[in-house]
Amino acid sequence: MKKRLLLLSVSAGAGHMRAAEAIRVSAGDADVEVTHLDAMDFVTTAFRKLYTDFYIKLVNKAPGLWGYLYNASNEAQPDGTMERVRRQLERMNARALLREIKAFHPDAIICTHFLPAEMLSRLIRKDELHCPVWVQVTDFDLHRMWVHEHMRGYFAANDEVAFRMRAQGIAADSIHIAGIPIMPAFAQPLDRVACAREFGLDPQRRTFLLMGGGAGVGSMDAIAKRLLALEGNFQLIVLTGKNTALLAGLKTLAEAQPGRLFPQGFTNQVERLMACADLVITKPGGLTTSECLAMGLPMIVNAPIPGQEERNADFLLEQGVALKAFDDVTLEYRIRHLLQHPAKLDDMADKARKLGRAHAARDVLNIVLKDLSLPQTTPDESVTTS
Repeated sequence: MKKRLLLLSVSAGAGHMRAAEAIRVSAGDADVEVTHLDAMDFVTTAFRKLYTDFYIKLVNKAPGLWGYLYNASNEAQPDGTMERVRRQLERMNARALLREIKAFHPDAIICTHFLPAEMLSRLIRKDELHCPVWVQVTDFDLHRMWVHEHMRGYFAANDEVAFRMRAQGIAADSIHIAGIPIMPAFAQPLDRVACAREFGLDPQRRTFLLMGGGAGVGSMDAIAKRLLALEGNFQLIVLTGKNTALLAGLKTLAEAQPGRLFPQGFTNQVERLMACADLVITKPGGLTTSECLAMGLPMIVNAPIPGQEERNADFLLEQGVALKAFDDVTLEYRIRHLLQHPAKLDDMADKARKLGRAHAARDVLNIVLKDLSLPQTTPDESVTTS
């Protein structure tokens, strides 16, 4: 029988889910059965609303409060009263998840969120779970809640995260610097000219891609209007996701800006749009920024929420692959500057290409397969061990 690999994520934000899906898709026809479960499908309704809906509302409506909670929980003592109460509530509300895990009989588990990792650590300690459990950190930062005993190994985005893991007491030989898993599509060589023709774009013109909500920088239609008022030979792609009203408004605006504005609704071809772009304007989530780096795309990160997004933004700025805009005026200034200094944009792109880890999902999978003594999907020379 094939070995069974279980991927556990949490739908609090899309990044954890996308990382797990990237690993699942990378398995291809490997000699292993891979299943991905969202832990929130196996908890009580009240707990799901608290853990996912409340989180999303908090980061959108009260980012300062979220930043406080992020830092406070990072500094909290694991044996403190509040931490013990939190873990007890999690266990009470996730019994169905634990039953599902035991029924699946996995040979190995990869957690792309800290919640299931924390629960499984307790099961291993109680001798109720006997398969190896791996943890994939999905940001360029390490929060204390990712760190648990009895894990087989940890996957870090970069050297600094690995260093922080060692500082938290994780054994060096169990830390693997593999990057953040992204879909294999972002590792494919894509022809800019061919992709541009698919979307009616001019492949010779500077192209900016605007993604995400833009909280704190104004609405996406307002940003588009502001940027299109600038002088310069560039075109603008705006991804509106499932916001049909925004898409309709931008299409009307595009009619008045022929050949300059290209609004796009929900798409599964983000990598093909990125292949047309010279710069991405986005929120600095771990997955989105990793996709940009894999495509060699510099970024303007807009209004990062306190906590993990701020840490992601700090890393990108330090590496010279991104600029930060905290409001729409700053964003306009950044775009003006890059249009006037194209060499700066080219230098950022070169650094992004060198920093990207397009095969992170494959490399993570290969380490786990090797631990199970299974054939690897492809050579993993690019992955290093701390």
